[in-house]
Amino acid sequence: PPVNYYGGWLSFYFALAFIGLVTAVVGELASTFGCIVGLKDSVTAITFVALGTSLPDTFASKVAASESHNADSAIGNVTGSNAVNVFLGIGIPWSIAAIYADAGNKGPYISYSCGFGLSVATYCICALCAVLILTLRRRFCKGELGGDPMLAKICAVMLISMWFIYVIVSSLRAYDHIGDIWTVNSDAPIKGTCP
Repeated sequence: PPVNYYGGWLSFYFALAFIGLVTAVVGELASTFGCIVGLKDSVTAITFVALGTSLPDTFASKVAASESHNADSAIGNVTGSNAVNVFLGIGIPWSIAAIYADAGNKGPYISYSCGFGLSVATYCICALCAVLILTLRRRFCKGELGGDPMLAKICAVMLISMWFIYVIVSSLRAYDHIGDIWTVNSDAPIKGTCP
């Protein structure tokens, strides 16, 4: 609907509904693709689904960086988007599940994760390295973006390599080729095993 209907709210809610629909379709397609090629859901999520949801942010950040005199809006776009994904994208569904479990007298809502500790630790290390690169570029290159083309390419390769490191480490953990840094409590109902 046109944005002048009901002060733009009708258009906003339609956009949210379509985003939800497309997200559901993309999730199912990614899960089906992962099943066909033999990938676990967690590996499919950190590769194909993550790329599919992050590419629009990447282009938005590129436009923001190109049209701004500094990189603050581009970096803010990326960090803000990830904050929404983590705090709302995980927090709201977990809260709904916990409230639903409590309302149905099913006891506390417990969700065990296998390999989450290593994945989070790897992400945090890579994120700190990325911040270090940006800080060093600001200090020595007088800006996060641009500057010497060769140095910019080296930094780009380093940042892209961090994504590959994250995917490789998380995938190796998903397929039990490496152990996790935190294990499930042995007193838990699952007895330390993961599905």
